[in-house]
Amino acid sequence: MTHNNYIYIAVMALVSYAIRILPLTLIRKPIKNRFIQSFLYYVPYVTLAVMTFPAIIQATQSPAAGAVALVVGIAAAWFGASLFQVAAGCCAVVFVLEFFI
Repeated sequence: MTHNNYIYIAVMALVSYAIRILPLTLIRKPIKNRFIQSFLYYVPYVTLAVMTFPAIIQATQSPAAGAVALVVGIAAAWFGASLFQVAAGCCAVVFVLEFFI
């Protein structure tokens, strides 16, 4: 049983090492392609969104309350609310929806 765990850890380490080292060894010149530059620019934002959005929906007792809070938060941010105001508004929406529904 523990022998398989060592194999899993070794494979995981090799894969993690490979995806960090291969770009450094294969790409030596600056990237001039605008498409690739824009793709690499948005990778952190997409990664954060992929990790955050499911948690927003699943963190509440009712997925509908999470979805409504997400829409309210997006609207508040769109209209220039601060981060604190967006967070407080979303929390208030979830509280009201879960308390009354």
